[in-house]
Amino acid sequence: MNVSDVRPLIGITTYYQHATWGVWNGEAAILPGNYLHAVVDAGGIPVLLPPRGTGTKVLDTLDGLLVIGGSDVDPSRYGENAHPTTEFDTERDSHDFALLGAAEALGLPILCVCRGAQVLNVAHGGSLLQHLPDVLPEGERYRCAPGVFSDTRITIDPESLAHSILGDSCTVSSYHHQGLDRIGKGLLVTARSADGLPQILESTDDSWLIATQYHPEEKRLEDRRLFAAFVAACGSRTEAVSDTKPTPSEEITE
Repeated sequence: MNVSDVRPLIGITTYYQHATWGVWNGEAAILPGNYLHAVVDAGGIPVLLPPRGTGTKVLDTLDGLLVIGGSDVDPSRYGENAHPTTEFDTERDSHDFALLGAAEALGLPILCVCRGAQVLNVAHGGSLLQHLPDVLPEGERYRCAPGVFSDTRITIDPESLAHSILGDSCTVSSYHHQGLDRIGKGLLVTARSADGLPQILESTDDSWLIATQYHPEEKRLEDRRLFAAFVAACGSRTEAVSDTKPTPSEEITE
């Protein structure tokens, strides 16, 4: 069998916005390239999921789900009014929440990044800090300037899945103005930065679920461990599902 036939299929959420390139000027479904490269480098086959029109049935064909970063979550989902700095897309929220919930129900390995971690927390009944400078004026500088990432040192719980992948601590790339506040049901904080802000969430059960407030795809060339572990988990699930399917000689025909 060709190697490409057995690589796991990784669904990746995207976002919809105005874009311009060449003579084109219009709306587009967009995925920052580093997410794509990180999945491919780790041995996965990326499947881009447009933020309009994608149904949860597509997850039946996939081996894992990557929920990427982007705009804020609608604060009405966690019972708050919007802060002046909060910007959200209700259609994208509906799309990402539906896909994430369905992926959890199917037991797919899931990796959530930045906004993805916030979607996960809110989906489990948690809440967000809508603007970190209001509550952590002396904390880490998570967003230095538009499009500029900052380095953040995180410390990881030794009993966690993240620790088995990343060790005691590591330096990560941050770009966000919101953070995790009340942690949702069934989730556990397994890494924090020096200012106490949660940086990694995991499931309290044995699901392969990691959500990072930071952006692991930005350090993909120097630290491939998290994406490698995620794609490996998706590959293990692929093999397990394949093992339960009958081979042609085992199929019963009438």
